[in-house]
Amino acid sequence: MPFEVNVKNLFQDFNPSKFIVYACLLIFCLLFSLRLDGIILWSFWIIFLPLWIWKALVIVGAITGSLTFWRNPQYRIEGDLYTQYKAMIIAAGLQLLLLMFEVLACDKLYSDRPQMWWSLVFIPLFCISVASIGLCVWALKHGRTFELELFCSVNILQFIFLALRLDNFITWRWVIVFIPVWIVMCVALVGVIYAIILAIILMMSSDMGPEQRRGNVFSAVGYTCVVAPLLVFEILLVNKLDGIQEMLFVAASLPLFVSLFVLMMMSFGARTGNQWWFGIRKEFCPWILGVFPILQEYGNITYKAQSRNGDPEDSSITERTNKSKYSTTHTKRRGQLVDDLPRTVVPIMSIDLPD
Repeated sequence: MPFEVNVKNLFQDFNPSKFIVYACLLIFCLLFSLRLDGIILWSFWIIFLPLWIWKALVIVGAITGSLTFWRNPQYRIEGDLYTQYKAMIIAAGLQLLLLMFEVLACDKLYSDRPQMWWSLVFIPLFCISVASIGLCVWALKHGRTFELELFCSVNILQFIFLALRLDNFITWRWVIVFIPVWIVMCVALVGVIYAIILAIILMMSSDMGPEQRRGNVFSAVGYTCVVAPLLVFEILLVNKLDGIQEMLFVAASLPLFVSLFVLMMMSFGARTGNQWWFGIRKEFCPWILGVFPILQEYGNITYKAQSRNGDPEDSSITERTNKSKYSTTHTKRRGQLVDDLPRTVVPIMSIDLPD
């Protein structure tokens, strides 16, 4: 099956919001695990710095988008921009509640005040989880993404167990405390198996195009590389907390780092984000190409590699630019190089010179 990478389509489906979120989470998890192992002794306020950057971008983006929305009333009637604006306000509200939880958790870890119970620290998460149930319904009705809302709504019981266990109101083993997570992971594994079976069936179907087959295969592989390491991470973490296995938190978190890195890579093929963040009002790829026109020269590139039985591997790199007036195609077949170049056609003229 030929393999083709279209840089233009890759960045056209790029979701910068998800990329920033997963990158901040990856850096935070790495720093937090190093701090728990005592490898670094930085303050928790510094350890939480990637999360502060994430929330600062959310606040600035929401304020800028709101100012653009209210200063330009004509934008409210353009397509579904009004629905996207409401989705941005809802997301910003949830992020502020999440920021409140992070500040309380960081203060609890830094000061370790006994009067500050973990049950109080988790109150913002409880509010997010309850509100997310209705927000998931609203997102489905309006065709919006709801990853954070779904995560919080299905883990509300897990948040309660964690708060009670950290406050020693319950003394269960950690493998029992994480029962809600095991249930969620079982559902996720069923979804991964379904995605793999569906990708295999569609690969054998003659009604599907090569791009659709390739997209289904990439999705199945991506979800597998996310769910499987997460399950391994949870097993290692439970063994570490219950004292069954002696290992560093960094070693136990390695599968989590893999999952977050895969999610970062999958953000290049995800649906585009909300257009009201920072008042851009357009897709990220056209916007960045408008700000930096020189990137158009490198964005319209397609890398294609194809192999045939009995022939050496054929590879071709085709560059297409919006401003180019011609195209060049180089094809290598059986050791023979064939160049198809545009040629200028000039009419034959006969000029008679005097003797």
